[in-house]
Amino acid sequence: MFNHPEAASPSERYRAAAQRSSDAKSYLGAFSRTLDFELDDFQREACRSLQEGRGVLVAAPTGAGKTIVGEFAIYLALERGLKAFYTTPIKALSNQKFSELATKYGPANVGLLTGDTTINGEAPVVVMTTEVLRNMLYADSDTLDDLGYVVMDEVHYLADRFRGAVWEEVIIHLPSEVQVASLSATVSNAEEFGAWLDTVRGDTDVIVSEHRPVPLWQHVMVGREIVDLFAGDTSFDEIASSPDTNDRDGAGLPAEEPGVRRNNGQGAEPRAGFEVNPELLSMARAESQMNFRGRFGHGGRSRRRQDRQREDRGGDAQRSPVRKASRPQVIASLDRQDLLPAITFIFSRAGCDAAVAQCAAAGLWLTTEREQQIIASRVDEASRDIPAEDLDVLGFWGWRDGLLRGLAAHHAGLLPTFKEVVETLFAEGLVKAVFATETLALGINMPARCVVLEKLDKFNGEAHVNITAGEYTQLTGRAGRRGIDVEGHALVLWQPGTDPAAVAGLASRRTYPLNSSFRPTYNMSINLIAQFGRARAREILESSFAQFQADRSVVGLARQVRAREESLAGYARSMTCHLGDFTEYASLRRELGDAEKAASRSNARARKSLTQDSLTRLMPGDVLKVSGGRIPGYAVVLSSDSQAREPRPAILTEDGHLRRISSYDVDGPVSAESWIRIPKSFNAKIPKSRRDLASALRDAIQEGRPPARAARNEDFGRDRNVADQERKIAGLRKALRAHPCHGCSEREDHARWSERWWKLRQETDGLARQIQGRTNTIAKTFDRVCDVLSAYGYLENQGGGHLAISGDGQRLRRIYGEKDLLISQAIRQGAISDLDAAELAAFSSALVYQAKREDRGLRPRMPSVSLEVSVDIVVREWSRLEDLEEQNKLPLTAEPELGLIWPMYKWAKGRHLQEVLNGTDLAAGDFVRWAKQVVDLLDQLAKIPGLEPRLARICREAIDLVRRGVVAYSNVA
Repeated sequence: MFNHPEAASPSERYRAAAQRSSDAKSYLGAFSRTLDFELDDFQREACRSLQEGRGVLVAAPTGAGKTIVGEFAIYLALERGLKAFYTTPIKALSNQKFSELATKYGPANVGLLTGDTTINGEAPVVVMTTEVLRNMLYADSDTLDDLGYVVMDEVHYLADRFRGAVWEEVIIHLPSEVQVASLSATVSNAEEFGAWLDTVRGDTDVIVSEHRPVPLWQHVMVGREIVDLFAGDTSFDEIASSPDTNDRDGAGLPAEEPGVRRNNGQGAEPRAGFEVNPELLSMARAESQMNFRGRFGHGGRSRRRQDRQREDRGGDAQRSPVRKASRPQVIASLDRQDLLPAITFIFSRAGCDAAVAQCAAAGLWLTTEREQQIIASRVDEASRDIPAEDLDVLGFWGWRDGLLRGLAAHHAGLLPTFKEVVETLFAEGLVKAVFATETLALGINMPARCVVLEKLDKFNGEAHVNITAGEYTQLTGRAGRRGIDVEGHALVLWQPGTDPAAVAGLASRRTYPLNSSFRPTYNMSINLIAQFGRARAREILESSFAQFQADRSVVGLARQVRAREESLAGYARSMTCHLGDFTEYASLRRELGDAEKAASRSNARARKSLTQDSLTRLMPGDVLKVSGGRIPGYAVVLSSDSQAREPRPAILTEDGHLRRISSYDVDGPVSAESWIRIPKSFNAKIPKSRRDLASALRDAIQEGRPPARAARNEDFGRDRNVADQERKIAGLRKALRAHPCHGCSEREDHARWSERWWKLRQETDGLARQIQGRTNTIAKTFDRVCDVLSAYGYLENQGGGHLAISGDGQRLRRIYGEKDLLISQAIRQGAISDLDAAELAAFSSALVYQAKREDRGLRPRMPSVSLEVSVDIVVREWSRLEDLEEQNKLPLTAEPELGLIWPMYKWAKGRHLQEVLNGTDLAAGDFVRWAKQVVDLLDQLAKIPGLEPRLARICREAIDLVRRGVVAYSNVA
């Protein structure tokens, strides 16, 4: 914990001055002089750790400036004649970082490697996606020579369940001499992650900063009015430093660990709590009362009809005293209050595009004439190389018009070039309002003065779910531009049903735990075995963060088990009886209690079964006595219900009421007590008919008229086990009475201690089972993966537990992706042998494409017979693989997706983009993104060792067919 300079003692100020003097003569001092601003304490401390040869984990809020630490690692590498790699989770961030570093250090010194782009790959500084570095490590690439530093930006991405494992692979496999600078958003278990890094990488310092250089203020936008979320002047830093709202302890971790340096940048004491603005609470109550009156007040039937009509139209059934501001009104309000530039997060691509169109239709202009001229020049320059015939299908003219107005959308469906232009213009303050999906919150450097959240829920692909506190922090963290804004602002739009307290909860619980998503894949496992052998590979996997977390949880569980065992020993002493073994006596009591409960359940089941059977046997005219239900008394059966699973015959009561009875309306099996004839002219809808039949019912009861059939013995279906159960219960009772402890005067006291002992014993055994389940979990998964690989012949048993990689296994080593084994099997079974270049490109799309759930439909007809055969092969192989994975309890490989085959085939055949996208729901940006992944896969296939030269040539031809037009064009140069 760092002291605020004003609060430091004289000795502390002296040490700080001495440290500054020392820094001035070091690499850190030289680096600082290249900057036009002073380093913050946490930045200086992290840089000092790197300078002294230690790794570092920096956890700080978005916009705090943690990337400066990564840039210092690059500076050190250049000064010491070493290489530095800067890794990012997404290509867009890699492209952006490449442009920044190339500007700073010169194009000759900076390279870029992503799945589909290679620029100056042997430069001393290379920016790359994390997967590229993982592939280099497995291939033992020469590019790794002289590598001194690796910066892992957005390292918290290792929690991603699809791609997160790659971060752990890199961290584990990097040579020990490489220093790692890990940059993370603020997570609640940074200390735990740092401890793991220290274990696998050696000396690693954890630097946690909880200070935002630009204060962040929280608001709710009610109509067109901006209302403070908290009653007082409560900023992000006060929330961050509050012990009541920081949930670090909630993750089961200590607030501070030895060796962890924490900087909150504040000298003030943290506030104890935060009061939600009473104005917002009052508004929420008024809305609730309005909806209550609407449902249950005067005119309720009419109001409910209106609500149903509103629901039928797809609207919100809740009403609100607040008229929600439209998107153009929100932007206009922000403009009037000088809160632009702003990012509005809308969890829908269509919503983002619609927002731009709505603002344009409303006549919004946020730019000056001079700004419009600059924007037009930039846009025309960026689009110069895009084929003219593709501009319409790309929505270029609407996009350009929005930009001229200072408006833009930003989402994955946009062409990468368009996104890069939006990012550049926004960063320069030329675009004032961006409507974005949540993907913008990941790493892209697009800070704003204000961030707006339209809603606090999103569709996650399966259901609408509320955003988490961590997601809220990531999204709102974009507000406040360092060096430009005095403060940042986060706004949540008031919606019907908004709970201000829930919004305050999201705003105040700003941290979230980092949990590993690591699991061994086929490619990872076979590469580890090839490099280290099975035994060593198993040990390496056990050093993963996933196993580290599991082991830490086991430590906590083991501690609980030990504490419970001590309590169990105390309970055992308390239930000791001088007359005999009370444990044995307590066991008899429990066994008797269990037997009595089982007998009771059996009797209840048998009784219900007999009751239902008796109801099915009732016939029209039978008179019975209803003992329970809503109207007890006599009734006559109008119609039987013998075919139903739970029979509900219709009856008429003595009072002339029509009802249906079930087993819940009677106390047990029923039988007819009398009988009357129901006239053929009887109509239950006519009141007189009901009255006449009810009168006949009362006469029959008064006369004691016998039933039409003799009563049936209801014990015929009695469970045969009941007699055995009764004999067992009698034997246990006899044994209990004969036990010496039965006569103890303190028997019930001992029994109470015994019950406590038994309950605690069960809980303790449950914890022990959890420990067993979490021990060596990663290694057990690895063993199951090896079993699948052995079943396919990729691994060959050499005896003595040694495994060798077969020729097919060597091919799998160079195939990276979620369907790695399926791709290898497709090649092995000849799925690509008879395909030409265009067909191969189309076929490859089935192995990378992931359709939205709603887009999946019937299998389409293939463009050619050869493709039809290839698809049959890969689908058959997938089905076989899925069966094997189920047998081995492994996650299932996703089914090949055929929805992109036709568009990719047309594109590879040279068709225009408009023709390619006709008849599909694909956005142009999505098609380009998937096309680049197809290129990436084809490039992998072309480089597979031992692949037939003809097939390698066809792969390269397919790459050339796909990499054209908008797919080939990139703004990175």
